[in-house]
Amino acid sequence: MKLKVAVQMDPIARINIRGDSTFALLLEAQKRGHSLSYYTPDRMSLAGNDVVASVQPLQVRDTEGDHFTLGESKRENLQSFDVILLRQDPPFDLAYVTTTHLLERIHPKTLVVNDPASVRDAPEKIFVMQFADLMPPTLISRDKEEIGLFRESQGDVVFKPLYGHGGAAVFHIAPKDMNFGSLYDLFATTFREPWVIQKFVPEVKHGDKRILLVDGEFAGAVNRVPAADDLRSNMVRGGAAQATDLSPREREICARLGPALRERGLLFVGIDVIDGHLTEINVTSPTGIRAVSKLGGPDVASAIWDAIEAKRR
Repeated sequence: MKLKVAVQMDPIARINIRGDSTFALLLEAQKRGHSLSYYTPDRMSLAGNDVVASVQPLQVRDTEGDHFTLGESKRENLQSFDVILLRQDPPFDLAYVTTTHLLERIHPKTLVVNDPASVRDAPEKIFVMQFADLMPPTLISRDKEEIGLFRESQGDVVFKPLYGHGGAAVFHIAPKDMNFGSLYDLFATTFREPWVIQKFVPEVKHGDKRILLVDGEFAGAVNRVPAADDLRSNMVRGGAAQATDLSPREREICARLGPALRERGLLFVGIDVIDGHLTEINVTSPTGIRAVSKLGGPDVASAIWDAIEAKRR
């Protein structure tokens, strides 16, 4: 099966191919003989009933500093593609939301991975609240009184933006922390939407596990251990990747989530688990494929393309 594939992503010249999951997916697609085209979201338009984009033929190589070649730009109807990989990174803002509305017009005749309506309707830190019994105690709010009540009941908490990514602006606030007032003012000025306030799980020092699911099934995992002087375990923030296996609790979490992910067309998902507590369900542009592979884990990119090809059949 040879597929005509387009990838909607951030500028390919800027990516770090050593850890980039989109690049891993492109390498695997090319290996299978699928044709690749590339465009950035600013080059997509709705022209009457047609969703069009200025796309470029793409070839990729696993060579740092020389990882891609682009052909001549051409205006194409995106419905002419078999598959579109929706792989632009957050922030999940109105520009991102708009792209999901446009792609929704051509899906599923053109298979968009992940389903654009579900990407829009299942943001990482809100969708996860449907499984609150699997999570640490969590509040989504910007009301100071409500936050105060939550802090009184939970003690140490973590503050993070509702639509943040990559560990940006994540803070640990102790029960008598004198920085709380200033942090509240900073968040109130910076973010119009509510924030996530979550009970701090001290076992994060042993790792925040990224578990990858393909079509609702476990496909691979990596344990991300934060640096000694940092709360955040994200690898872009200096977290160290370690090989890992799933605990019975983590398998239970995967089993609970699987049907909901399949129902929503969320084919490639990364969930975050700390000490058996689910914290996020990442659906916009999940990462971790190359880290799992480098540590001797399963070939997640291959599993994703197996699932895509099965759906196209």
